[in-house]
Amino acid sequence: MSFPRGVQAVVFDMDGLLLDTETVYQAAMIEAGRAFGVDFTAATYRSMVGKTNPECAGMLRDLYGQAFPVEDYFKRTWADVEMILEAEVRLKTGVMEILDYLDALGLPRAIATSNSRQAAERYLGRFDLFKRFHAVVAHADVTRHKPHPDPYLEAARRLNVHPTLCLALEDSHPGVRAAHAAGMMTVMVPDILDPNDEMHEKCIHVADSLHVVMDLLKAAA
Repeated sequence: MSFPRGVQAVVFDMDGLLLDTETVYQAAMIEAGRAFGVDFTAATYRSMVGKTNPECAGMLRDLYGQAFPVEDYFKRTWADVEMILEAEVRLKTGVMEILDYLDALGLPRAIATSNSRQAAERYLGRFDLFKRFHAVVAHADVTRHKPHPDPYLEAARRLNVHPTLCLALEDSHPGVRAAHAAGMMTVMVPDILDPNDEMHEKCIHVADSLHVVMDLLKAAA
């Protein structure tokens, strides 16, 4: 497979692509569901992957009633998440290798995440990775979030590279929709969400890991 255009920059999602955090979030939300007396399932979590906290809050109220204590539920969830991630945050396979390869190519790179900048600094900082990105677009940096293209368009703007010359790497369906809508060459690296027909249509490739993405870049060099 070859890229339809020369890749001049790479834009990464964070959770589920760079960091192995989605399984932690899922486990914490399921456990919080038990504490609040609701049956929050893995399927429910998958339906929320890639969405913002306010969107997830609305989904929780739709599922469990408008009186469901969403704020307390999230407070319990994030306390558990922080406790787990304080003990161990794991990188996804191939992160170090692809960043080293991008260094060798001299390609600029950015992060486009629905998470906060503080979370990105904290989690990536443990691996001394935050400074290896030339731009970080986080939740507060845009008004519209994934699946809208705004996070990816802002990342391209900050890198000073046209969106159509950027490679976007995503693990979630909303993220793929956002990157595709921005006009970027999009590769999905699935985490807990499998690619469906729409993902195959919107992506130029579905890769098993970042190692595979690196091999694609090498083949196109």
